[in-house]
Amino acid sequence: MAWTTIQRPGYLGKKRDELSSCWNKQFGEGNWRIVWEFGKLTIQRPEALQVYEDGYYEFLKSNPETLDWLVKRASNVYDTAPTNIQAGVSYNVQETANNHLHDVAIRRAVFRLGKWFEGTELLEVRSKAEGWRLSPCMVPFHLPELISTESIMDYGNKGFWWDKKGVPNSVEAFYQRNKLLQAYLE
Repeated sequence: MAWTTIQRPGYLGKKRDELSSCWNKQFGEGNWRIVWEFGKLTIQRPEALQVYEDGYYEFLKSNPETLDWLVKRASNVYDTAPTNIQAGVSYNVQETANNHLHDVAIRRAVFRLGKWFEGTELLEVRSKAEGWRLSPCMVPFHLPELISTESIMDYGNKGFWWDKKGVPNSVEAFYQRNKLLQAYLE
């Protein structure tokens, strides 16, 4: 028996729990997993999140004016709800229905660059917000040659929001396009 790639599931969003239930029925609980392709390697979630975070780190390091704007303006950042700040620098604290990862990645990148928030505004980093420029679809990925170009599933999402709204080869493109569903098969 070995782990076998079944598909590239892409963005799961609000269908995450429904899909997990389907995969439990199809493959058996504990007999499937989500991993990421990284060059010739298959990496687990902690490593994929580190690579995702490195995209933010490299972007902010290469764009000191954006980093300065961020730390001077914001008291902190959030994605799906102001409660996201409770996560601090932990990717494992997820208190909303949708995962919020880029707010954590931003905090960790700012910290790694020896800075912290000095501003007074809790900054939303989502569409239609001032912090949109730090959305994962707007931050170029630092290793674009490692982003897969293979087809991924859509699950009725009507297209890939990160491609429609963002820059080519973004941090989000890496996270969604390199995601693999694997099953443990004989």
